[in-house]
Amino acid sequence: MVIFTTRNLAKSMSSHTVVSTVCRREGLLTCDQRIHVTFITREGDQVHIDAAEGDNLLDIAQAHDLDMEGACGGSCACSTCHVIVDPEFYDLIPEPDDDENDMLDLAFGLTETSRLGCQVKLTKELDGLRVALPQMTRNLQAKDFEKR
Repeated sequence: MVIFTTRNLAKSMSSHTVVSTVCRREGLLTCDQRIHVTFITREGDQVHIDAAEGDNLLDIAQAHDLDMEGACGGSCACSTCHVIVDPEFYDLIPEPDDDENDMLDLAFGLTETSRLGCQVKLTKELDGLRVALPQMTRNLQAKDFEKR
């Protein structure tokens, strides 16, 4: 489990850094349209990505082959896109709705700043966002709890 503390942030800063840039399918993003996001992998590596406003963390991670499953396809029906948001940015993200909170209850390694990547849409205020991928995920979906 990654918890954002000064020590862990310093440790992750010293690890290998991977840089990647994402472009919209319609064309290249200009500098003022880019939102910078850093994913901290399970191994502690940092992956810096430039993405577009409105993109969600699940789609960005999958487009860059990061280890984020998204078993439900981003429909907020599982917890496999669980991320841990840097506390500096957590309050800039709209509060989770009841569906997201229900799925977060199933997430492995839940923290005070946990969110589902499929529900976090990038805004200009989130430029520089840092999120960590938890050490494990649980592939439990809402349908696993339905009576048959």
